[in-house]
Amino acid sequence: MLVSNLRLLFLTPFPPLKPSFSLFPRSKPYSLLTALASSSSHPKRRRPIPYNSPRPRSKSTFRHRDKAMEDKTESVSFNKRRAEGNDKSERPKKNFQRNKRALNPTNTIAYVQFLGTGMDTLDTSPSVLLFFDKQRFIFNAGEGLQRFCTEHKIKLSKIDHIFLSRVCSETAGGIPGLLLTLAGMGEEGMSVNVWGPSDLKFLVDAMQYFIPNAAMVHTRSFGPTYSPEGAPMADETRFTDPIVLVDDEVVKLSAILLRPSFLEGSQCLNGVPIMQNPTEKALDDRMDHASEPISLNGRSIHTGKPGDMSVIYVCELPEIKGKFDPAKAKALDVRPGPKYHELQLGNSVKSDNKNIMVHPSDVMGPSVPGPIVLLVDCPTESHFHELLSIHCLSNYYADFSGPPNNAKVVTCVIHLSPSSLISSTNYQRWMKRFGSAQHIMAGHERKNMEIPILKASARIAARLNYLCPQFFPAPGFWSLQHSDCLAPESTPSSEGSVCENISAENLLKFTLRPYAHLGIDRSVVPSKVAAADVINDLLSENPEIVDAAQCVSQFWRQSTETKEEIRFVQEDTVMVEEPWFSENTLPSCLDNIRRDDLEIVLLGTGSSQPSKYRNVSAIHINLFSNGGLLLDCGEGTLGQLKRRYGVEGADNAVRGLRCIWISHIHADHHTGLARILALRRTLLKGVPHEPVVVVGPRQLKSYLDAYQRLEDLDMQFLDCRNTTDVSLNAPSRATDSNKHHSSPRKDRQQKVDSTLFAKGSRMESYWKKPGSPVDDAVLSLQKVLSEAGLEALISVPVIHCSQAFGVVLKASKRLNSVGKVIPGWKLVYSGDTRPCPALIEASRGATILIHEASS
Repeated sequence: MLVSNLRLLFLTPFPPLKPSFSLFPRSKPYSLLTALASSSSHPKRRRPIPYNSPRPRSKSTFRHRDKAMEDKTESVSFNKRRAEGNDKSERPKKNFQRNKRALNPTNTIAYVQFLGTGMDTLDTSPSVLLFFDKQRFIFNAGEGLQRFCTEHKIKLSKIDHIFLSRVCSETAGGIPGLLLTLAGMGEEGMSVNVWGPSDLKFLVDAMQYFIPNAAMVHTRSFGPTYSPEGAPMADETRFTDPIVLVDDEVVKLSAILLRPSFLEGSQCLNGVPIMQNPTEKALDDRMDHASEPISLNGRSIHTGKPGDMSVIYVCELPEIKGKFDPAKAKALDVRPGPKYHELQLGNSVKSDNKNIMVHPSDVMGPSVPGPIVLLVDCPTESHFHELLSIHCLSNYYADFSGPPNNAKVVTCVIHLSPSSLISSTNYQRWMKRFGSAQHIMAGHERKNMEIPILKASARIAARLNYLCPQFFPAPGFWSLQHSDCLAPESTPSSEGSVCENISAENLLKFTLRPYAHLGIDRSVVPSKVAAADVINDLLSENPEIVDAAQCVSQFWRQSTETKEEIRFVQEDTVMVEEPWFSENTLPSCLDNIRRDDLEIVLLGTGSSQPSKYRNVSAIHINLFSNGGLLLDCGEGTLGQLKRRYGVEGADNAVRGLRCIWISHIHADHHTGLARILALRRTLLKGVPHEPVVVVGPRQLKSYLDAYQRLEDLDMQFLDCRNTTDVSLNAPSRATDSNKHHSSPRKDRQQKVDSTLFAKGSRMESYWKKPGSPVDDAVLSLQKVLSEAGLEALISVPVIHCSQAFGVVLKASKRLNSVGKVIPGWKLVYSGDTRPCPALIEASRGATILIHEASS
């Protein structure tokens, strides 16, 4: 059963239904009070099944054959243990080197393609693919890139280089998962070169805490270096010229650094402030903490911190040589043969009968300049001020006044800048300087989110919503009312002329070679599909589903107190969830419970890595007016929140997060955390609030501490070991909860001495000082739980990797309908684990038990 985006409600089990259709392969029936967040329909690894032979075989025969089958299976499938460096095979250690492919100088095919990541949910920067016959480059790798490429059959194993326009969770959130996936492919594993400004060092330092083999991370940074404290160690004014990164017979790729700065007395664009999106606000917030001002050409400027630097990439293809003219060669007495070949290669040869040198220009037609593509990421106004002053871009402008041989004609400019900045008059005037270049807007624009880019998952969600809207709510967006983004646009400039530009689309191509097809190619852009079209297809495939939907609707009507009928989907109307409960059939702890007390949304139920239909692990506990919690936060969690609640609804959910609990350090359970924390910090800028409490394994703290040198995450960390039942019930915690402190210094010392960090314990050196961050974080967690109406959050050690936990959430006691005090509900989440006695004991009396079951 597919449970992605499943909303768990407190209900009695369904009566037996036996419809004659099938949405999915048959599986064992599950109780509705037990959510199996598993990947049973898409197993991570299939175990070999011994072949049943009528002849008796020895155990050794089966053992050798099974081992051979297992080795064969692992050689072609994803091996998580191998990717993490934990496999104990006798194979030699891998070096994760890239296989070098022979380049094709002629490049019969070359194009730029938009991979669409983030273009429907606005949670990441769009990714751009630069494709050649024997080379593949990707610009930016935000969260969800793997899942998108899996659905559209784009082979990430063919990628040679990844270039980051900025180093932050928005542009690089998908890199950790991508590296681990490549490392687990095939016998030897694969790797990829990751390029970015010098800020990339901080990201690599953070990733080393959960990517065990540093060899799989091949990074190449450029630009000024920073000290561990974030201060520039080199003169930033030296990096004003383009930095050549790749220069071969196929492409020359250069980087131009764009550092934000605030010139004293500088004005806003057009003389008025610009409305900023969360990304712009986040970067400008960091500028508030910029380093000391420096003097440049007599002007006082403020340089930024790591994470503020942006990059403009310039991709220049070699010129297309003119056509060889045999008649001209014959007229110069050059005989057919090797000399013809030399002339076509650009080399001069001697005439056979004349004492002259024949040059390629004598026998070749005029060359055509190679296409030039610019990728511009200008995220804020302060970046734009610097963009206008970059002199090395002058020879790419149509109004270049230098030597004609130095002038270059730009074919296409891809803008990753936000729409609020692009729409300004000054930016439009700057765009017009590129003459006839094609401008493609790939930045965040609200109209991009109208049509989901993960159509396979959205299609199943729409079908399940038709069948049972109470369990499978409609996505937060899927509308074609404003889908005019697929039509070309033109934006008038200040002079009244038109600057031609179009909005990027999912899988849109701009062809570079062959030259005859230069320009926009929409042949592979997916067609528009509305939710009503999906339902119509479903009804045509399985007409019996109408009876099944009526059966489900009848069940809901029978178990409700209200007489309101549940309406069916008609035309393009999406059914809205309205569950109601029967007091006679609920557990006592749910007596008098209301619709807005609790909602559980399974944002991801995939195993190990994102797949076509499932995202990786994440569960949103929505307590409505009391805020919310996240249990695990795999890559793409923010995008799943936006697909469930819509863009604005997801922002509200992120604002309301009070606690995020992470089960263990495996990447599929926490790599979406930095993006969530960074967005929450931005959304709450200027609003009084408390840092979100992050509860997780010890290794997670090391990762977050290292990452915060790149982005401020505004969080308070608490080790899971300090939320176990033993630790929370220690005398120090009881003393603290009673809040009787006759001597604060003495009581703090008692807290430390009476816990697992006491003198003589193995953890004595972990936190030594009284009033340590551990105790402060525990107090913060207790405050968060109290304000959320929860009694306890208890971590339970489970059997998986080192420092792996499950969790128990208990709601506070309350009054039922007759004024009697009743216990609150109890939710248990297993995390990744094998059968575990401690978790079994902790699950006794649970109202809801969620088996993660993807380990």
